Amino acid sequence: MIKLSALGLAFAASFSHAATVTVDCGKLLDVKAGVWRDRVSVVIEDGTIKSIIPMNTGNSAANHIDLSEYSCLPGLIDMHVHLTSETKRQGEAASDALRLNPADYAYSSVVFAERTLKAGFTTVRDLGSADGLNISLKHAIANGTILGPRMFTAGKSIATTGGHADPTNGLSQKLRDAIGTPGPVEGVISGADSARHAVRARYKDGSDLIKITATGGVLSQASSGQNAQFTDEELRAIVATAKDYGFRVAAHAHGVEGIKRALRNGIDSIEHGTYMDDEAIALFKKTGAWYVPTIAAGKFVAEKSALPDYYSPVVRPKAAAIGPLIQATFAKAYKAGVKIAFGTDAGVFPHGENAKEFVYMVEAGMPALEAIRAATLSAAQLLDQAHRLGSIEAGYAGDIVAVTGDPLKNIALLQQIKFVMKEGAVIVKP
Repeated sequence: MIKLSALGLAFAASFSHAATVTVDCGKLLDVKAGVWRDRVSVVIEDGTIKSIIPMNTGNSAANHIDLSEYSCLPGLIDMHVHLTSETKRQGEAASDALRLNPADYAYSSVVFAERTLKAGFTTVRDLGSADGLNISLKHAIANGTILGPRMFTAGKSIATTGGHADPTNGLSQKLRDAIGTPGPVEGVISGADSARHAVRARYKDGSDLIKITATGGVLSQASSGQNAQFTDEELRAIVATAKDYGFRVAAHAHGVEGIKRALRNGIDSIEHGTYMDDEAIALFKKTGAWYVPTIAAGKFVAEKSALPDYYSPVVRPKAAAIGPLIQATFAKAYKAGVKIAFGTDAGVFPHGENAKEFVYMVEAGMPALEAIRAATLSAAQLLDQAHRLGSIEAGYAGDIVAVTGDPLKNIALLQQIKFVMKEGAVIVKP
């Protein structure tokens, strides 16, 4: 039986795309059929699943992993993370912004990426960072330089002047004069022409998709967390240009007007969606757009808003108002039949705690199997990766996680991942 004691980069590299590995699963969740398969072995060759066969209890092959006492699932997918940052009290965050360099944030992101992977999330969609850090992190992971989940990145989020994700938002005039006025290359637009320019700049940077901030946000230093911030003309320009480059478009949106504008103009997914109403739900269903809820982030900011010094005086009331609403919005959207993909906004809360989202989804009325499908099949579909991610079957990436017990009966078990494999490489051993 394979020795799993050598954990880390050297160990992962020794198997990724380099050997045939057999993983015995006491139970394996067929997410498509919605049933457990008992005592099967997953054969992985060069990082890709070759076959699933009946378990051979006498298997003594060198590259053989015994998970016969565990329940195996596909690697999990989080469709909304920010791996290059993590929540801090306002004083610490402000100090960091003044004294830290991009390289400092890059080194921190290595820790966040590894923590996310070890929590069972083998794929993530990173929806915005400064200085191209998430794109560089994606390359470092793909090259095997560091441990982390497979990444699909938006590069720098696209904002309107003064809007959520404008990096100069809330700064003093003196600092704004020193920094200069950000434009479409920096992800800040005003008008349809600069909107097109910003999309093309993301393509030039190496992004995989486009992320816009269609409304105000909770953590930006601006008074409104929900006002619409893009015109119809700007949204049409972004979506049309994104399609030219093969990009999907994700829209951060809390306020209902911004949600509706984004949906009417062809956005692929709405992130947060806090104030969606019945008309917005009808638009989701008409357009086929996806909803990525981020309940965990809402819970976290609501909790921290009760502390007088965690958020700034501008942010605190927004966190208190918006944060508590997202779980109920999710429940309404699920009941209405809106398509839902799993996403947490990790970075707003600590990385590695992503699986809390499953508990909140089930609390709000989604069956455990559907919550798991949201983080596997549905997420893979939104990524346009349904042919290779989100399921354990022949031809798919060798991404497997395992727990003790049955997460369909106790979804909280997904917060206690015992085994993680990414593309045939063991990351976490039992």
